[in-house]
Amino acid sequence: MATLAKGESSGYDLAKSFDVWVANFWAATPQQLYRELEKLEAEGLVQARLVHQRRRPDKRVHSLTDAGRTALHEFTARPPKPVAIRDELLVQVEALALGDVAQIRSHLAEKLSASRRKLEHYEQSREQLLDGRPEEQYLARDPRIGPYLTLARGIAFEQETVRWCEFALRVLDARENGHDLRTARPPEPPEGP
Repeated sequence: MATLAKGESSGYDLAKSFDVWVANFWAATPQQLYRELEKLEAEGLVQARLVHQRRRPDKRVHSLTDAGRTALHEFTARPPKPVAIRDELLVQVEALALGDVAQIRSHLAEKLSASRRKLEHYEQSREQLLDGRPEEQYLARDPRIGPYLTLARGIAFEQETVRWCEFALRVLDARENGHDLRTARPPEPPEGP
C-alpha cells in the first residue's frame, strides 16, 4: 500500500517500481505483488479500474481507497516488529573450522560481487531521485522524503556488506598465506549515504 500512496499504478508498473525503489528493504516477486493486490482489493483497501489501450491489452490500475489510506496511516503509527537476521552465509562462516574453506571463500566473493552490483544500482537510483539537486536541497524541500531515506539505508547496508566481505576475504587470505593479520582489519565506515 505504501507504494500506491504516490498514486495509481498497474500491477506491472508497480512491480517495476517495487524492484527499483523498494527492493533495498523488502523482497517480493511480481506474483506475490499481484496476489497482495487481489487480497487488498478484496479487503476494500485498494480499488482497481480497467484502462483500455490501443495496440496493447487492457490493463488494471490500482489505487488506495479511503480505507486503504486509513490503514496505511494506522500501520505507520504502530511500532514495527523486530528484525531477525537469517543469513546462511553467516552460518557457513560460523562453521568455518569444520567447513569447506574454499567454497566459503567462493560464497564470500559471490556475495561481495552481488553487493557491489546492488550498491551501484542503489547509487544510480539515488542520483535519479536527486535529479541534479544537492542532497541538502532534496532533504529540505522534496515532499517524497521516504524513498530517499529508505534508499540511504539500502546503500549503507550494501556498503557494510562490501566492507565485511572484503575483511573476511582478507582474513582468510592472510591466514592461508601466513601473513600478518593486523593488515586485515576492517576499514572504517564512510559518513552519510
